[in-house]
This record gives sequence, structure tokens and C-alpha cells, in this order.
Amino acid sequence: MAKYKIMVVDDEPDIVKLVKISLEMANYDVIEAFSGIEALEKTKNVIPDLFLLDIMMPDMNGYEVCERLKADDRTKNIPVVMLTAKGQKGDAEQGLKVGADDYIIKPFDPYELGEQISEILTKE
Repeated sequence: MAKYKIMVVDDEPDIVKLVKISLEMANYDVIEAFSGIEALEKTKNVIPDLFLLDIMMPDMNGYEVCERLKADDRTKNIPVVMLTAKGQKGDAEQGLKVGADDYIIKPFDPYELGEQISEILTKE
């Protein structure tokens, strides 16, 4: 069985590294992107099975990246999980409104992150 590909989009290299290690231990392939623009650029060549998307990034916030992914025919049906330090109730609502499938607040448990991703990918 082919491994699922997860694109991790976060401007904090330490977060990307932590998430990458935990997802690789759960047998996922990880594509790294350190900005929203880089993530959108990479989707021209590789389409992941799920996006793990930070909200607060300098060039383009995660809400806008999510909206662009959901507006693109090639990526509109791919699950998007917001992974963010923005934990206010309105933040999650806005994430879901722009098309996110789930919302995980930092700090997170790496094992639980893997479990949540597995649930999203296998419920199709």
C-alpha cells in the first residue's frame, strides 16, 4: 500500500521538523513548505493527500492558503487541517468557514496528531 503524503506548511522550522518526525514515525511521507506561497507553488508538481496548515505566516496567512486550495480543481477535495497557536473560538470557526476539515491547537501531542490525520484520511 502506498504511503499517504502530507504537506506540512508552517513558517517555524522547528514545528515543521517536529511534525515531520512524528508523521514519518506514523508511516506518512512528508512534504515541507515554509510559507503559503511555497505550498501553493509545490502543489503544481505534487498533490498531497492532506494539508497540515499553520495560520499565522508572514507572506500569506493559512486562511487565504486554504481558500486558494479549495478554489483549485486539483486540490479542492483534499482535506486541510489547521495547526495553529490561534486558539480562540472565532479562529476555529473562521478556519472551518474557509474550508478546513479540522482544527488543531498548538501545543499538540504528536501521537494524537497522527491519530487525527489517520481518522481524516480513512473516513473517505
